[in-house]
Amino acid sequence: MKNTIPLYMLVISLAGLTPAFGQHEHHQQKQDTTKHSQQKMQHGDMQMPMSHAFSRNLPMSRNASGSGWLPDESPMYGNMYHQGDWMFMLHYNLFLRYNKQDVFEQGNRGESQFDAPNWLMLMGQRFVGERGLFRFSAMVSLDPLTVGGNGYPLLFQTGETFEGSPLIDRQHPHDLFSELSVGYTHMLSEEADVFLYLGYRGEPALSNVAFMHRPSTLNNPDSH
Repeated sequence: MKNTIPLYMLVISLAGLTPAFGQHEHHQQKQDTTKHSQQKMQHGDMQMPMSHAFSRNLPMSRNASGSGWLPDESPMYGNMYHQGDWMFMLHYNLFLRYNKQDVFEQGNRGESQFDAPNWLMLMGQRFVGERGLFRFSAMVSLDPLTVGGNGYPLLFQTGETFEGSPLIDRQHPHDLFSELSVGYTHMLSEEADVFLYLGYRGEPALSNVAFMHRPSTLNNPDSH
């Protein structure tokens, strides 16, 4: 078989993960927990505390998917909204692209396709009393509609199925629901917390950080 060379032509990317589209970067430098517990975000006449999703004393920049952690110095991009005692963070990404897996059409495995990989993530949290923290998170994608149930061409990708048939040289699209979860954290001290995490099957509660949350894959439309 002759060599096939994949080509990804990203036509346009509309991202809630980049400040270029009017988003705000919320990046907190590493600091001790005592100082962080006093840090607040000013919003009009209201003060909304900023914290990690599972701790009132950890930096927000450590937030990731599920209950995973990112390094404290990781940048966090997105839109932040406030409503009463609630703080909301919205991230989203949309790629409009042409994907051709055999540039010179010298092989017999490469395919081509126009598609639009996308995802949207919403997190909300609020303090409960002096020690509690309630949060919810949703991570969804319309890939089943904009990409198709059988995914998109990707040479040498195997191991997944569509309607009972194996997918070969194709990547399954993002799931409609990657994470639907709620959690409650109770602070024992500024250095210790206990939390309960309940989630819809999809994103593992204890596992690696989902790729959409990793800064290294900011502009990568492919599922991992």
